[in-house]
Amino acid sequence: MKRAKTKYPGVFYRETKRLGGRGVEKVYYVVFKKDGKVIEEKAGRQYADDMTPARAAGIRADRIEGKRLSRKEIQEQEKEAKKKKWTVDRLYKEYKKQNPQLKGWPTYDSQYDLWLKPAFKNKEPRNIIQLDVDRLRLKMLKKRSPQTVKHVLALFRRMVNFGVRKQLCEGLDFTIQMPSVDNAKTEDLTNEQLQALLKTIDKDKHPLAGSMMKMALFTGLRRGEMFKLKWSDIKFERGFIHIRDPKGGSDQMIPLNDAARGLLESMERNSEFVFPGLRGGQRMNIGKQVAKIRDDAGLSRDFRPLHGLRHVYASMLASSGEVDMYTLQKLLTHKDPKTTQRYAHLRDETLKRASNLAGSLIQKAIAGKDEKEIVQRQE
Repeated sequence: MKRAKTKYPGVFYRETKRLGGRGVEKVYYVVFKKDGKVIEEKAGRQYADDMTPARAAGIRADRIEGKRLSRKEIQEQEKEAKKKKWTVDRLYKEYKKQNPQLKGWPTYDSQYDLWLKPAFKNKEPRNIIQLDVDRLRLKMLKKRSPQTVKHVLALFRRMVNFGVRKQLCEGLDFTIQMPSVDNAKTEDLTNEQLQALLKTIDKDKHPLAGSMMKMALFTGLRRGEMFKLKWSDIKFERGFIHIRDPKGGSDQMIPLNDAARGLLESMERNSEFVFPGLRGGQRMNIGKQVAKIRDDAGLSRDFRPLHGLRHVYASMLASSGEVDMYTLQKLLTHKDPKTTQRYAHLRDETLKRASNLAGSLIQKAIAGKDEKEIVQRQE
């Protein structure tokens, strides 16, 4: 393109197609000497940068006196500054790198990719306001349970706190509002509902979903524990199941009851894992399959197909009146006995019924004695 002079020394322009509009516009350049070299640099566009010959002359003067960096130097500085910024995405990667021992990384990765990354990826924590988090929380609550939303927000909080502790970034200037969660919720099924569920499981053709649901009902095992379960962990001769790396902490051994034994003995062994993935892996997503079985059995959509059956297992034991809370805690591998106490009211109700039964029997005995005394007197 042809250069055109201006009335300012060392300032010229070229005409080119206008950005964002019709016609043409002038692109201004400056020429000067620095350290014995002739330098030509772009000053800016007539409309896009609101550039004029006078402003271009001022830029030229600043460049000669060393008061202004070149565009290239400014871009390089911006790149370096960007590298030094601890964005949420960079924080997450560093948090993961320094905490490889945490057990929940598959879940954390999923939660981060689905919710936190789209919302905050390139933001620094100091630039995130409470309204941003509130909007994310409300968005998640439309599609996920309060417990899941709480887990996602707790992950975000841990990441930021990690960055603050390591002096990588500034923290949030507000407290994250967590959704209220009823942690004491226990799910239960009536005998009719349980029978309907077991019949539906027997009719279902999925290779693993029904078996996992039965295993949760027969043993109270968590989904993660079942996915980790290997055939070598089933001690058929000793009558125990070896639970590896449970949520409660160290490895545990729970009894292998007859119902679970019968289920396991009826299953094929196509992998070292009792519940392998479709390709022989350790984990597969069976959420849709177990939800379908639940729906086909006519159960409420609020009932969690696997974890809910763990609650059913615990509820049946607690309400039987034959299992104390310490034993139930060990069977459920609860680390904290307070977690097991959610089932205490079921045991108490059974004790009340037993006590009432005793009172009724005593009253009947007394009534029977009184009748005999009356008969004797009449004779």
